[in-house]
Amino acid sequence: MTDVLMMRALAACLLAFGGGAAEAADWSRFRGPNGSGVAETTGLPAEIGPARNVVWKTPLPPGYSSPIVSGDRIVLTGYEGETLLTLCLNRNTGAVLWRREAPRTRNEPLDRRNGPASPSAVVDDQTVTVFFGDFGLVSYDFEGRERWRVPLGPFGNVYGMGASPILVGGKVVLVCDQGRDSFIAAFDAATGRPLWRTPRPEAVSGHATPIVFQPKEGAAQILAPGSFRLDAYSADTGDGLWWVTGLPSEMKSGAVLGRDMVYVSGYSSPMNEPGQHVSLPAWADLLAARDANKDGRVSKEETDDLTKEMFVFVDLDRDGTISATEWAMNRASMAAENGLLAFGLGGRGDVTKASLRWKHRRSVPQLPTTLLYEGVLYMINDGGILTTLDPSSGRVLKQGRLRDAVDQYYASPVAADGKVFFVSKTGIVTVVKAGGEQEVLSVGDLDEGGRGHARHRRRTHLPADEERPVLLRGALARISDYS
Repeated sequence: MTDVLMMRALAACLLAFGGGAAEAADWSRFRGPNGSGVAETTGLPAEIGPARNVVWKTPLPPGYSSPIVSGDRIVLTGYEGETLLTLCLNRNTGAVLWRREAPRTRNEPLDRRNGPASPSAVVDDQTVTVFFGDFGLVSYDFEGRERWRVPLGPFGNVYGMGASPILVGGKVVLVCDQGRDSFIAAFDAATGRPLWRTPRPEAVSGHATPIVFQPKEGAAQILAPGSFRLDAYSADTGDGLWWVTGLPSEMKSGAVLGRDMVYVSGYSSPMNEPGQHVSLPAWADLLAARDANKDGRVSKEETDDLTKEMFVFVDLDRDGTISATEWAMNRASMAAENGLLAFGLGGRGDVTKASLRWKHRRSVPQLPTTLLYEGVLYMINDGGILTTLDPSSGRVLKQGRLRDAVDQYYASPVAADGKVFFVSKTGIVTVVKAGGEQEVLSVGDLDEGGRGHARHRRRTHLPADEERPVLLRGALARISDYS
């Protein structure tokens, strides 16, 4: 069994551990109720490990989607070779109840940290809907009978597709951001019939899963982070309602709702840190210096060494050349700043100036989503620096590296029962007491092979396409929901 297979086996077994928790609600989508990462349950253990609080363990094929739970069923996606899979397990025993193959009509290029089964399923009490970038949407009932399928794509996201579908008022809603022709679309959850589709012309290579805001009056609104901005769309019609700006170009973290604010963080590169920006020439100057064949575009062979390394990120339409529009996007990307921002909710059009409450620009994560729990914001960056903040003002309560957990962090924190759970790339689980003080209750290791701490385990050199156990994000999500 590979390391990723073992991680997914442990992820599944963690769904069921610890027999004393109260009954909890379903975890029906990526990051649970409205993408919050928070569950209402009690009796969760403060220590986690392969030999502690395990009820069952089931080996699974690799895949970076999160476990999704409805009643006594667990749903995941994965892949075996060229086969795309949806699997349904019994929550109480870990038995695989059914597995179904999805069509695979292409093999789109993927970043080495991604895989063909990254988006998580979305469920209600009767249906399961999954999305694969190499095909599109497929819906099943809970007995594994296919209900409908909708081919989508091909896509041109430089990392590969990663956003997960959500359910809103009888609609399956999916954000598909890519190098060009990005969009958000809704489909009838009962039939798969397309209902609306709205272009997202500013969005490029992100993969943030949206959340839902229900105003006091009117239709539900879908809040979708994307390049440079967060947009609010009518769930009924797909019309753009309002937006805020100030985000970087690559949005991977999701947004989180507070009582009257939305919190969203984004990180594109070290060059987007305050004071670290790189000055890029204007398009006319670039052409004058680099356009040797005078065709009005810049090919990879005509760029300098630094630009060659970044060419795939600038050439959004993948035609082998850089256009004026692509260069303008690149300049805007380099000028943007990483940050965690808090905005008020609602309005019409560009409400950035009126809605911005505060912003925090340091130690911002590229991947993990911020967590709001019991009056504290938790933000862990990819290097393991944990920042706790006052959600009303953005004031830093404490900042420091998680104790005994020097590692990379791709998974988002989740919380329940007065505890916040963090899991590292190599399987170090840190349980923190809720509160701004960052009091560590325990540090556990999910490595069943017993190879020690992360600094030792990094020497095992996982294959390139198995280096990102994002599935563990879901494992902890399920820890906070069921025990």
